[in-house]
Amino acid sequence: MSDPHRHHPHPRPHPPHDDEHAPGRHSPAGPWHRLAHRLTPHSHESADKLDPALESSARGLRALWVSLAVLGATAAAQAAVALVSGSVALLGDTVHNTADALTAVPLGIAFVLGRRAATRRFTYGYGRAEDLAGVVIVLTIAASAVLAAWTAVDRLLDPRPVSHVPAVAVAAVVGFAGNEWVARYRIRVGREIGSAALVADGLHARTDGYTSLAVLLGAGGAALGWRLADPLVGLAITAAIVLVLRDAAREVFRRLMDAVDPALVDRAERVLGGVPGVCGVGELRLRWIGHRLRAEVALVVDGEVTVRQAHRIAVEAEHALLHAVPRLTAALVHADPAPAPGEADPHLGLAHHATA
Repeated sequence: MSDPHRHHPHPRPHPPHDDEHAPGRHSPAGPWHRLAHRLTPHSHESADKLDPALESSARGLRALWVSLAVLGATAAAQAAVALVSGSVALLGDTVHNTADALTAVPLGIAFVLGRRAATRRFTYGYGRAEDLAGVVIVLTIAASAVLAAWTAVDRLLDPRPVSHVPAVAVAAVVGFAGNEWVARYRIRVGREIGSAALVADGLHARTDGYTSLAVLLGAGGAALGWRLADPLVGLAITAAIVLVLRDAAREVFRRLMDAVDPALVDRAERVLGGVPGVCGVGELRLRWIGHRLRAEVALVVDGEVTVRQAHRIAVEAEHALLHAVPRLTAALVHADPAPAPGEADPHLGLAHHATA
């Protein structure tokens, strides 16, 4: 729908508004604030929005490759001990750690795709690739749970002694240390750049660390001569993987369904309500595209203002949102005239398109 009050992202800087200094216009900021704002390198145009987005993707990629190297080394050390010791608990932990390390690959591909510019076919860009990577991560966790369970049940049915128990204990401690470091790193970077997939992967690594500690229980039981201790711990690890699977699946499902934190919606409404010229806030929508947010909002303004004045209000509303909502990169603002007595609803012509 074409509307003169709809604000679109512009490919070039806005020219100064003709009525910016019109008599009767009162700005909430003082002259020194406005002067500092104009002199400070500060823009929300397309090119300037792209740079922070690219930087966040670069940080995400760096976190993935560093954690991949750490988890790869950890899994290799554990695999060597698992082969010589025959510990099914350590083998299950190794498989899970390896799967956790490999989840960096689809997520890394998603970050690279997300940096590509939008096209006429993919008009919102490729940020959704990050959500698809989240699905791959969930499937990988599920596969590791199945493998760990199968191995543990097989060892319960056919118990075998565990050798090199001290080495198994050391490998378990190494697995915990590597996973906990990776978990802290991924969670911190994921929260800073707004990547739910990276945060979920960090929580996955943290649970892997705890399952590595559980391997110590199996090693202790094996040292006391209890053969069933090792496969029972393997089953406990499987249960922990299933819990991680549930949490990761929930996070990915929410992103696929465009869920956002309600507190962000509340903050956006408060900010928009304080913009000069805004009489009310109508429909407000926020959605994640990868680790970036986009907004769509309908504002109520005085029906007697000019098109230029309504556009100025829309620009100020988008500007306020970009400052107030973390990781918001764009907002589409639509200005509706305030209802007047006896005036028909301006959207009446769209009523027959409304869904039930």
